[in-house]
Amino acid sequence: MHKALLIKPVHCTACQQCEMACSYMKVGAFNPSKSAIKIFTFDGGGVKVPYTCTQCNEAWCMMVCPVGAITLNTETGAKVVTEARCVGCKVCTIACPFGTINYNSDKGVVTKCDLCNGTPACVEVCPTNALTYVDADNLNSDRMQTHAEKSHTSAGEVAHKTL
Repeated sequence: MHKALLIKPVHCTACQQCEMACSYMKVGAFNPSKSAIKIFTFDGGGVKVPYTCTQCNEAWCMMVCPVGAITLNTETGAKVVTEARCVGCKVCTIACPFGTINYNSDKGVVTKCDLCNGTPACVEVCPTNALTYVDADNLNSDRMQTHAEKSHTSAGEVAHKTL
């Protein structure tokens, strides 16, 4: 059974612990600019929303990669970048409708959330439980994601599917 990141914007305090943990896991340094999760601010600073790859069912990033560097991890459901195969063309960054794939200029490859192989570091460090990792089957994430897109994630919970 796959799991999903469940994001509860109302609990986020923008402490950046998720960004720090992610960057440490990704590049071995506490550098939010290298993180695969970002804190976005909406409503003039009133709403803070952690945001990362939604692990789309029909992952455009994976479909457009000319070298097959983005593949499905069948155990976690995450779409994972194989750095050794990535040529840094950035086509996937253009294809992603959510802008959650980033180019790492230090390595010359793209990076995105890979759910830390089933143990998301962002969830482990979140002090307010704004980020949780739950069974995807227990979520009605399609409906929540549609609602979030309509309301610009200003209220409620947003599920990031990993199916």
